[in-house]
Order: sequence, then structure tokens, then C-alpha cells
Amino acid sequence: MKRITRILGILAGVGGALLGIVITSSAAFAYEVPARGGATGPVVASGGMAGWQITLIAVGAALFASVLAVAADRSRAARRQHSAASA
Repeated sequence: MKRITRILGILAGVGGALLGIVITSSAAFAYEVPARGGATGPVVASGGMAGWQITLIAVGAALFASVLAVAADRSRAARRQHSAASA
């Protein structure tokens, strides 16, 4: 069982790394397409995220991390009690 969880952990790590590479590589391959007629003028970039969206994402990530930490702690505590009772 320990071996399976270790393999799954490694696969999750590799998957997360690949996902990060795919997400960040799209900006690396961006290039400016000239307008028709070959004239290049000033490029106006608009968009981005509003501050409330960034805050909402940060709060959601913090909540997810705290739930995950509590679940892991309870799982370890239950495993310790189970192994102490069987010993």
C-alpha cells in the first residue's frame, strides 16, 4: 500500500509540474502580428484581473489549503490511533 501511495504522489507531482509548464509556456511563444499593410503602430494592451478577483482566488486557495491540511492531520491521527491499538 505504501508503494502505491508513493507512486501516486510522484505521478501527481509530475502532473502538476507539466500543468505548470503548459500554462506558463503559452506566454513564451507569443509574438506580435503586424497589421495589414506592414505598418506597426503602438500596441495597446487591455485586460488583466480586477483586484477583487485576485483576492477571491487567494482566499479560495487559502481555504482549500487549510481544508487539505486538516484532512491530512486527521488522517494521520487516525492512523496513529489505529496502529497503537493493534500493537
